[in-house]
Amino acid sequence: MLVKQNALPLSAYAGLYDMVVPKDNLLRRMNEVVDFSFIYDELKEKYCVDNGRNAIDPIRLFKYLLLKVIYELSDVDVVERSRYDLSFKYFLGMAPEEDVIHPSSLTKFRKLRLKDVELLDLLMKKSVEIAIEHDLIKSKAIIVDSTHTQSRYHQKSPKEYLVELSKKLRRQVYEVDETMKELMPDKNPNNNLEEELNDAQSVVEVIERNEVVSNMPAVKSTLNLLKEVIEDDLEHIQSMYDKDARVGHKTADSHYFGYKTHIAMTKERIMVGAIVTTGEKHDEKQLQELVEKSRTAGMKVETIIGDAAYSEKDNLKFTSKEKIQLVSRLSKTVTHGNRKNAEKFEFNKDAKMYVCSAGHMSIKKTSTRPKKHEEDGEGTVESYWFDVEKCQVCPLRDGCYKEGAKTKSYSVSIKSNTHQAQAEFQETDAFKEEAKYRYMIEAKNSELKCRHGYDRATSSGLFGMQLQAATTLFGVNLKRILKLIHEKA
Repeated sequence: MLVKQNALPLSAYAGLYDMVVPKDNLLRRMNEVVDFSFIYDELKEKYCVDNGRNAIDPIRLFKYLLLKVIYELSDVDVVERSRYDLSFKYFLGMAPEEDVIHPSSLTKFRKLRLKDVELLDLLMKKSVEIAIEHDLIKSKAIIVDSTHTQSRYHQKSPKEYLVELSKKLRRQVYEVDETMKELMPDKNPNNNLEEELNDAQSVVEVIERNEVVSNMPAVKSTLNLLKEVIEDDLEHIQSMYDKDARVGHKTADSHYFGYKTHIAMTKERIMVGAIVTTGEKHDEKQLQELVEKSRTAGMKVETIIGDAAYSEKDNLKFTSKEKIQLVSRLSKTVTHGNRKNAEKFEFNKDAKMYVCSAGHMSIKKTSTRPKKHEEDGEGTVESYWFDVEKCQVCPLRDGCYKEGAKTKSYSVSIKSNTHQAQAEFQETDAFKEEAKYRYMIEAKNSELKCRHGYDRATSSGLFGMQLQAATTLFGVNLKRILKLIHEKA
């Protein structure tokens, strides 16, 4: 049964908060600025309101998830810290002497209560509402870009991931107490996931029997991570690997296995829209949806600032129709217009190569042009060549690769006069002035990865990545809003 908690519970020790948690504490200020009751309103349909035992307040559980991303903690560690950290208890709406939840409650909350909730859109909209309420957003421009997040399993099998984690934990334990080697179970010699899970569980049990070793900071965090992988993510591990993650390319020579988060941000560095996709999706295809999400959140969009990937023909048509300035320098390759088999081949703006629908990137490019067009550039044909050995065994080769062919290429024609209006605009002072703001979103992506653990997924599956995006981006937005409010005061 769901019972709404409206205020801190009565306690003889409540005065400790005023003594220990300063007025400028991040979590205290967050509680003062944000009315978290919107979480209750959004999730109340997921609970029974008049039957059964009292449920843990969903607002408190949601705040636990925020603390996880703000301080980069596991379920076990965030609950343990809330046992003794009074700033955590104050933020969570607990009495100083109140006992904490069991970490498994966070797992159930994520899987049972947040499923089918458009949490990312909800939290983006809420943070923008707070910013507008405090008159923090003055600009009518959004800066767009994407950032990638590695899959939790890095394209490794579940057994390889568990072996790697167990090995790391053993090594950390031996550095603390080498005699523990005699107590550890033998390493699993078989290529069997179930046996590896049992082996990992045995390692955990042996370490936990030694309280001195298990409580060492260097050991404790890895131990909790291994336990969380075994318990929280077991069904994903048993599915063999992160099936939702895909290979994406940052350059022609580097790739990653995971997801992409496409972000729209204001000049005040407040994120107003976000879309989570698998790693192979291309930036330019998300622009129109990012604009719609930004508008839904309450943003008025008159200018879009992005890199050359966003200047494709469809986006130019869209922004022209919507009377939006698109500050994106033309790239002759992504603005080809109508191309043969355009749905099968996408241009990767980082690697400057084409990628086929199977995820294979071209390995070289050649360019030809009739002599009569040497000056105006018209009639140029660029050919992108693929590794034919991959094409010969590709499951999508039907209709793409001709059996027996020794080469495979994809050709596009370049027309110099197709985007004359945009070409003229990008030479103006107004374009160049707006383009200077693009660096801001690169810095925001760096902040997400370096300070909030967004470089790696904390769970497997697209839903898990969307949940991580929702809580991380909301937490980062709140920190930025609090800073702007402080500067304004």
